[in-house]
Amino acid sequence: MPSNRKERKPNLYIVGFMGTGKSAVGRSVAQRLGYAYLDSDHAIEESEGRAIKDIFESDGEDAFRAMEKRFVEEGHPAEACVISCGGGLVMQPGILDSIRSKGLVYCLLASPRTIYDRVKGNDKRPLLNVTDPLARIEELLRSREPVYRSAGTEVLTDGRTISDVASHVARVYRAEARSWGEA
Repeated sequence: MPSNRKERKPNLYIVGFMGTGKSAVGRSVAQRLGYAYLDSDHAIEESEGRAIKDIFESDGEDAFRAMEKRFVEEGHPAEACVISCGGGLVMQPGILDSIRSKGLVYCLLASPRTIYDRVKGNDKRPLLNVTDPLARIEELLRSREPVYRSAGTEVLTDGRTISDVASHVARVYRAEARSWGEA
């Protein structure tokens, strides 16, 4: 018997620290679900016409965080979209509640060593342009971890392939999307 009930397609937000696989996993999940894909950092770079690193250098972190907030408020579709969020996006007051109201949130987690191994040598990470990037990763993770762990469904990425993580996220999303928004 056919159902007249509209299939729920809430957005799927992927959050977590840099180097946890948000972009690669997000692209793969979007493909599996047949959804549009956006990366908040890339969307901001495109709208600003310059790299995140240049925004940080010329305008500062506060200006970049304001751009992230604007992206969350008005820079993406209302449904059927996978959005990989910049690592600091959910640290801003009110942003996590805002994305939760728009869809389901999945937080990718990895150890500091795994993150370091994945991002070392990448000069496009302005927060890691320091003498000891591993120590900076550990410091940032200590301050961000409580928010990350409260964001939504946690998914560990250490020692897992992009395909494995994406399959897991897509499977859990399909189950959770059926009841999303019901109080």
